Amino acid sequence: MRLLTKSNTQFKKAITKLPLGVSSNFRYWGEEKTLYIKKGKGGRLWDIDGNEYIDYRLAFGPVILGYADARVDDAVREGIKIGGVFGLATELEYEVANRVSRMVPAAELIRFSNSGTEAVMAALRIARAYSGKDGHVILEGSYHGLFNEVMWYAEIEDWDPKKGDPEILPEGDGIPKIIKKLVHTTPLNDANAIEDLFKKKKDQIGAFLMEPIMGNACSIAATKQYMTDIRKLCDQYNILLIIDEVKTGFRVARGGAQELYGVKADICTFAKAIANGYPISVVAGREEIMRQFGKGVAHGGTWTAHSVALSAASKTLEI
Repeated sequence: MRLLTKSNTQFKKAITKLPLGVSSNFRYWGEEKTLYIKKGKGGRLWDIDGNEYIDYRLAFGPVILGYADARVDDAVREGIKIGGVFGLATELEYEVANRVSRMVPAAELIRFSNSGTEAVMAALRIARAYSGKDGHVILEGSYHGLFNEVMWYAEIEDWDPKKGDPEILPEGDGIPKIIKKLVHTTPLNDANAIEDLFKKKKDQIGAFLMEPIMGNACSIAATKQYMTDIRKLCDQYNILLIIDEVKTGFRVARGGAQELYGVKADICTFAKAIANGYPISVVAGREEIMRQFGKGVAHGGTWTAHSVALSAASKTLEI
């Protein structure tokens, strides 16, 4: 029988300083079930009570080579010697960017961030700047991080299709309702629905942000035909296609979902698998779009392109 005596004791301490006793809502499993981990190795975890687990989830996806991979961790130690973060550029930035670009043809130019959320935020910002249109489309059931523009869902529980489209609602409190005007949703694998939306709103919609495989919705996948169709529709209606590969990138194929489906994004994002658990993400895309970062679009961050994370990414992508 599994005992969680120490984890339960730790929870009672942690909740006095941390909301829900954790640093992410997704790590809270209940007052008597929340785990506190001591270490991980390969595909296994050990909690502070000594219980051993086979971890099929691998930290929600980033640990593609297993915990404490010696090859990556050796590279990280070399990254530590570089000095961390400087507020200045390093040679490693070009090295990793060039490697990503060789693996993903759509990644003509690249900028680094620290998380998937940050990368998608930057992708939407540059799409708005380039297109001159503020609206965007997301798929029902998709997940793109924890920021206001993507935390919306279609309420279908009491929806009557005869009365029109379902209502769009925020996924939690604190999300400004005014943002609702910018967000449109559409079901996966229904190219007719996206075409109807584009016809009605093409002058308002600057980007279609989509996950080819929806990791937070039982990995429901787009069909190859759907991906081909939406690429054509985005071209036809002058709407940028943003493919969010935070989960699929460097996982489902060497070049991610774009290689798997044979479709090229205008803008794409990567994070989880890129550095085997070290914090780094990528926003990438066509050169003419990405050059907007030098023409008025703000992007950056104190920890962006940290030498430790870049070293981990370089070795992980090499492997």
